[in-house]
Amino acid sequence: MAVWALGINHTTAPLDLRGRFAFAVDKMEPVLHGFRQSLSRQPEVALISTCNRTEIYCAAEHAELEHTLDWLAHSGGVAATLLRQHTYSLQDGLAARHAFRVASGLDSMVLGEPQILGQMKDAIRAAEAAGSLGTTLNQLFQRTFAVAKDVRTSTEIGAHSISMAAAVVRLAGQIFEDLGRVKVLFVGAGEMVELAATHFAAKAPESITIANRTLERGEKLASRFGAEVMRLSDLPSRLHEFDAVVSCTASTLPIIGLGAVERALKARKHRPMFMVDLAVPRDIEPEVKALEDVYLYTVDDLASVVQTAQANRQAAVAQAEAIIDAGVQSFVHWMEQRGSVPLIQQLNAQADEWRALELARARKLLAKGENVEAVLEALSKGLTQKMLHGAMAELRAGDAQTREHTAQAIHKLFLRKER
Repeated sequence: MAVWALGINHTTAPLDLRGRFAFAVDKMEPVLHGFRQSLSRQPEVALISTCNRTEIYCAAEHAELEHTLDWLAHSGGVAATLLRQHTYSLQDGLAARHAFRVASGLDSMVLGEPQILGQMKDAIRAAEAAGSLGTTLNQLFQRTFAVAKDVRTSTEIGAHSISMAAAVVRLAGQIFEDLGRVKVLFVGAGEMVELAATHFAAKAPESITIANRTLERGEKLASRFGAEVMRLSDLPSRLHEFDAVVSCTASTLPIIGLGAVERALKARKHRPMFMVDLAVPRDIEPEVKALEDVYLYTVDDLASVVQTAQANRQAAVAQAEAIIDAGVQSFVHWMEQRGSVPLIQQLNAQADEWRALELARARKLLAKGENVEAVLEALSKGLTQKMLHGAMAELRAGDAQTREHTAQAIHKLFLRKER
């Protein structure tokens, strides 16, 4: 039995491409049936679809990664050659490890976020309802959820921020009751803004806008998050539209002045603004911090939050990976044992056939009035001879090396002493 996974996520594909492969969980049944029918042998299948990822998990006698890719490309209306550039594919133990990491929040936009676990459980329930979840995938995902629970209860994976970007979102969450109703403006399009936007996007704010001197670069970043782009020159006239402002440019002078913020607050009727200046030198004039309705944080303000959390989070990640390693080893061992099931079934069937033959012979003898003890003796000898015939024949046949291997096997199977 082979297990394989194929997917795209926020690290491999832009938002517009991911959007082509969004599947509603309440309409999953026909999708799963369509996929199974598209393959030569109908595999077990589960489909996980969120705003940040679409992943197909399958189990069958043999992996069919190319067919899986072709089906996904067709379903999204894109060429398989294009989709291949943005997908990842994993098999057996690596597929299990990926599922465990996803469920544990180690593969999320925000490290340790808990929402993905609930989304995975919904997807597996949908697959179960559609009848596409067999023994192997059921075992994989039951173990996935157990590992995720162990990670979240045994480590502090979700308790601490490890980056400036994560700290920004954490502070915003302390100011706004619902980040889903917050309009966020990012000033700049560099690496730090990209990280901060990634963390904010995971919280699904009401809107995201990127302001940058170069529209082309701003548009490239905005495409990842479905964000709006605006010119930096429009910032003073539009600043009042935003609840949260995160700025990090290479400007040598502040680009957001005290006067612009005062006018924005007046237009907002003094509804509070959350502002973060990640630039060195500053992007936001320091006097802004004195305004009553502004919560302004700088790199120095965030440094203490990050420093105290860094060691704790790194230790938590190491602990989580150790738990996942153990889970993967256990699943791979279970898979290997599953490979012996057909042989065990054949062996049981053969033994039942021998038993039935000897019982039928014994019943005939008893019906003729034969002595019960003699019939039982014949029954036991008949069964013994049938069970030992193959081993005895192998001992007499073959070369010396083959007979030696057979002898060792016989010792293990028939002559080991019970403890």
